[in-house]
Amino acid sequence: MATVLLVRHGRTTANATGLLAGRTPGVALDAHGRDQAARTGDRIAAVPVAGVVSSPLERCRETARAIVERQAVAPPSSVEEEITECDYGRWQGRRLDDLAKEDLWRTVQSHPSAVVFPGGESMTGMQARAVAAIRRHDAEIEAEHGPGAVWVAVSHGDIIKSVLADALGMHLDMFQRLEAGPASVSIVSYGAVSPRVLAINTDSGDLSWLAKGVHAGDAAVGGGAGAPAAEAAAPRIVT
Repeated sequence: MATVLLVRHGRTTANATGLLAGRTPGVALDAHGRDQAARTGDRIAAVPVAGVVSSPLERCRETARAIVERQAVAPPSSVEEEITECDYGRWQGRRLDDLAKEDLWRTVQSHPSAVVFPGGESMTGMQARAVAAIRRHDAEIEAEHGPGAVWVAVSHGDIIKSVLADALGMHLDMFQRLEAGPASVSIVSYGAVSPRVLAINTDSGDLSWLAKGVHAGDAAVGGGAGAPAAEAAAPRIVT
């Protein structure tokens, strides 16, 4: 199958002030977030991407534009409702330090599969819709562009972590062990048998090795040879 770069949006005004923005309209990248998005776009520019799919929320669409603008040939771009932010219900717009005092906070940290946000959605429902959308787009990209194709999905922290947990075969209750920082890039290659997670939460490093297609296909027994020796090392993994 194809390979997806899971990109979290850059830092927002809400992130910087400790608010849970959720689906609040008009939450944009701050100056630092715009710089982060530009740097991520520069990293991905080394890879001709077959498409860019974004959450409909402004912060993701801004980040997606920074990626598209830096491609030598602008790829098709679209909005996907199913990778939008979790519906946090009545938690939306509140301060994180206040939410941390509520009983539900501990469940979010230790047993997210049991969480239904008051007036919002369940975390299992969030994961199910996001994973289904990512796998659907991946199959469509692969069918049109071949198994070496690389594409980008720009989404949100909890969405990306839930997709990574699925790819790793982790129960949702362990997804808080993962991290997806602002403007980070995580990489998943969906093979015919099972997904392979090639990187998690990277914020620096060369990505041109992705253009060589060495990641396509099933996992190599013994670990394989990796990228060609002439290429720079793969991006570091920060967990």
